[in-house]
Amino acid sequence: MEKTFIKTHRDLEVYQKAFNLAMLIFQESKSFPKEEKFSLTDQIRRSSRSICANLAEAWRKRRYEASFILKLSDAEAEAAETQVWLEFAVQCGYLKPEVGQKLSASYSDVLGKLVRLINDPQPWLLPGAKRRLG
Repeated sequence: MEKTFIKTHRDLEVYQKAFNLAMLIFQESKSFPKEEKFSLTDQIRRSSRSICANLAEAWRKRRYEASFILKLSDAEAEAAETQVWLEFAVQCGYLKPEVGQKLSASYSDVLGKLVRLINDPQPWLLPGAKRRLG
């Protein structure tokens, strides 16, 4: 099995999954009612995209363990927020329940990957990174 090297945030499996999910949400939310344009549609698109943005920021902050973890925690919060917006979209009848459940389950997977990164950041930090205190 060939080992792939991670050079940028785009190479992270969690980033790729979150990006693809954000694009799915974009497609699904195109059919939301016009009156939701500046509320639910905007919120779900922003939170889903924010996961990726926070992962990119975390990647660039790997010289400082605490900063790295903080941005990963922000990504985790955005993933959980996206799940809430998915629940609203299903309950409001804008998403079919099976679509909402599948997307939410995929975000649970993203959350699990983020928590694993948060709980074990050391392999991802740059050599000589400033470690957080005890």
